[in-house]
Amino acid sequence: MSFALEFTEDPRTFLVGSRALLEADPVLATVVASVTAQASAARERGEAAPEHPQWWLTVTDETTGEPVGVVMRTAPFVPHPLYVLPMPDAAAGQVAAALVQRGEDVSAVNGALPAARTLATELARRTGRRVHVHEHTRLHVLKRLVEPKVAPDGLARVAVPADSPLSLSWFRAFHTDAAEQAGRLEPSHDGEQFDDADMDARIADGRIWLWEDGLGTPVSLVGFNAPSFGVARVGPVYTPGAHRGRGYASMLTAHVSRVLRAAGAEVCLFTDQANPTSNKIYAAIGYEPVVDMANLVITTRARA
Repeated sequence: MSFALEFTEDPRTFLVGSRALLEADPVLATVVASVTAQASAARERGEAAPEHPQWWLTVTDETTGEPVGVVMRTAPFVPHPLYVLPMPDAAAGQVAAALVQRGEDVSAVNGALPAARTLATELARRTGRRVHVHEHTRLHVLKRLVEPKVAPDGLARVAVPADSPLSLSWFRAFHTDAAEQAGRLEPSHDGEQFDDADMDARIADGRIWLWEDGLGTPVSLVGFNAPSFGVARVGPVYTPGAHRGRGYASMLTAHVSRVLRAAGAEVCLFTDQANPTSNKIYAAIGYEPVVDMANLVITTRARA
């Protein structure tokens, strides 16, 4: 079995070749779909392509002519990891060979298992390196929304421009705190950056919600990505340490999920498999697993 690989730096071209695959399972494709939609909108506005790597790959079965997988490299943060959706093992191996031939310096791969692991392992084999898992993640979809049993004091509200500094600080704290809760020494996406412009845009779009306690103090945050192919992705969900354990995140996540569903979107989110607290919270309000995923790192030598 052989596969045709179509690389492109134009998100609009990518959508032409992969739309059927993305539409077939829009929950599984949520990250690819939302990132590509944002990139397409930027191109339509006349914005230049970014300086960091930004390309998409459609993998097509040459026998049937049907797309069987996609890969993208669009992350603006170092080390610009690949993002991989499910595909046959043979296709993942062929992609790895093509990337080496293209001279792509890849040291991180994120995405659905087993495709992401197969691709990372083959890349490592071809370049004399090794692979380790930095983080096991899991994609969940909301089935039947269950109201939290504990109703904390306060209320949910959409963030306003005055909330931008606080929201930005919580976005920046999210990955570090999540790593600590999961027992990892380093956060994932260590190079990911958020800035004032990004936060202002999210708030202007109504994509950040806050929970205020009975005194009117913000104590928890939930963000979400705009729906793409009918699917909205919740995250990040963040509560500072001093306010945890009181049900704020559960109530706010349930509220935002309800708002998105009422607007006609299917709702999904990612969890860190090493964080039993967050997995338990989301399961309790009706989220069910879809696929296991991983953030993999390709290193020059074995880890001690």
